[in-house]
Amino acid sequence: MRVLITGSNGFIGKNLKLRLKEEGDHEVLGFERGDPVGLLEELVHQADFIIHLAGENRPIDPRGFLEGNIYLTQALCQAVLKTGRSIPLIFTSSLQADESQSPYAKSKRSAEELLTELSSASNSPVVIYRLANVFGKWIKPNYNSVVGTFCYNIARDLPIQIHDLSTAIKLIYIDDVIKDFMNRIWHSWDGVAYSQIQPEYSITVGDLAQQIEIFKNGRDTLVTERVGDGLMRALYSTYISYLPPEKFSYSIPKYGDERGVFVEMLKTPDCGQFSYFTALPGVTRGGHYHHSKTEKFLVVSGTARFGFRHMMTSEYREIITSGNVPEIVETVPGWAHDITNIGESEIVVMLWANEIFDRNHPDTIAAKV
Repeated sequence: MRVLITGSNGFIGKNLKLRLKEEGDHEVLGFERGDPVGLLEELVHQADFIIHLAGENRPIDPRGFLEGNIYLTQALCQAVLKTGRSIPLIFTSSLQADESQSPYAKSKRSAEELLTELSSASNSPVVIYRLANVFGKWIKPNYNSVVGTFCYNIARDLPIQIHDLSTAIKLIYIDDVIKDFMNRIWHSWDGVAYSQIQPEYSITVGDLAQQIEIFKNGRDTLVTERVGDGLMRALYSTYISYLPPEKFSYSIPKYGDERGVFVEMLKTPDCGQFSYFTALPGVTRGGHYHHSKTEKFLVVSGTARFGFRHMMTSEYREIITSGNVPEIVETVPGWAHDITNIGESEIVVMLWANEIFDRNHPDTIAAKV
């Protein structure tokens, strides 16, 4: 399928081009800002599907709304009519088209009307997306996206400006937009349809700035937010995408003594922390018990012996494990435990604890095994 994307070099266009390339079954035809209108007609004649992203939202002169949103859409419609074919078309409008009387909103409504007329005249299926604020990787900062601006500036230690902390904004994530567009490409429809992207998120400008600052500070505190789902996942991914290459890595503290080293990697507010440690041959680490705290150990390299002693019955248990056979060893409340390197080389052990270590309330009581 030949897919024509107007505004192909914009934020949504770049993400869409990459997704189409991944599928490998499509040829992308791109129409970009500054291209002659004559090229648009030529590309439309080749296209099997059109995604009309091009438009103006912050022109220097308000007349730019006419040229970028109305005249360009008009030229696109005329080009489709000249083909004599029915060509499915996606158009990205704005929520403001239904809510505002601004020149921008009016120009978007006019474009919607032109495409509605096109559908009637050519039998081309048209879907109009009235989008909220779209955010994600590659959106232009310091332009028209508060998310992009905050992520870019905070990642670079630049100041941000907030006029009203309580202002609420509606957001949709770029991956959800692209997913919906791809579904449209593969599934036919009739006439003119209006659609919105789900899920749609809402957050205040103040909370948004605070959350992105927390992402940044996580490199110092080692504490990560819940970033595996929903808005937090999307915001964190967007923030990370704005890191300059020189900040792709960062150092963390390492604590060492004659036994080996101990390094904390990651902490969570409510799901514990991850770390690793080493021990030289013959060295024993641990020698304590917990009332509630639990841990999971994984020997990555070397050979280790885990010893356990029940604090009431003195029952003893011993487990030997090595990096050759992955095996989790879990500590149990009320059992003293230690780990001894019984091999000839240094051991490296990954460790997860179900809570962040609290020096004031460590729940770690020394006891021989």
